[in-house]
Amino acid sequence: LLNQQSLKRSANQLGPSAKRRPKVQPSTLVLPLQYVDDVIARIGRMFPDMTIELFRPNGTSAVLLVTLGKVLKAIVVMRSLFIDRTVVRGFNENVYTKDGKLDIWTKSQYQVFQKVTDHATTALLHYQLPQMPDVVVRSFMTWLRSYIKLFQSSCQRCGHFLQDGLPPTWRDFRTLEAFHDTCRM
Repeated sequence: LLNQQSLKRSANQLGPSAKRRPKVQPSTLVLPLQYVDDVIARIGRMFPDMTIELFRPNGTSAVLLVTLGKVLKAIVVMRSLFIDRTVVRGFNENVYTKDGKLDIWTKSQYQVFQKVTDHATTALLHYQLPQMPDVVVRSFMTWLRSYIKLFQSSCQRCGHFLQDGLPPTWRDFRTLEAFHDTCRM
C-alpha cells in the first residue's frame, strides 16, 4: 500500500503542477571580452613564473596556453570565464597541430602529464563557483602553479620522490601539498 501511495504521489507531482513551474535555464554568463582579457592579464601578473598566452580561435571563446617554468604547458579551453577543459603536456612537447592551431585534443605522450591532466579535470570540478568565475579561474591557476616543482617535490605522506616511476602528481586543493595517487587517500 505504501509503495502504491508513493507512486501516485510522484505521478501527481509531475502532472498539472509541473506545467506551471518555470523551467530553470542553465546559467551561462557571457562576460565582455575585455573583462575576460583583464582577468587573465591580472592572473598572469600574479605569477611571474607562469606565462599565459591568450588565443581566440573563433572570436569569443578563449584558449589559454599556460607555460609553467620549464616543467609543463597546459592548454585551458574557456567559454567566457568558465573553464571547459584542460590538457597538460610536457614542456618540450608540441602543443600545435600541423596547421599551426593549438591542439586541444591530443593527450600527452608522457604518463606523468596524463595524470596531471586527469587531476586538472578533477580540479575543474572542485573549483566551481558560478557566481564568481574570476575567483574560480584564479584558484585553478594557483592550483596549477603548484606544479612548478613537479619533479622536485617529495610526497607529503611517504616522503619518496618516486612511486611506480612517477613523481607525486596529486596536489591537495586547499594546501597544494604533493601526494602520490595511492598516498593521498
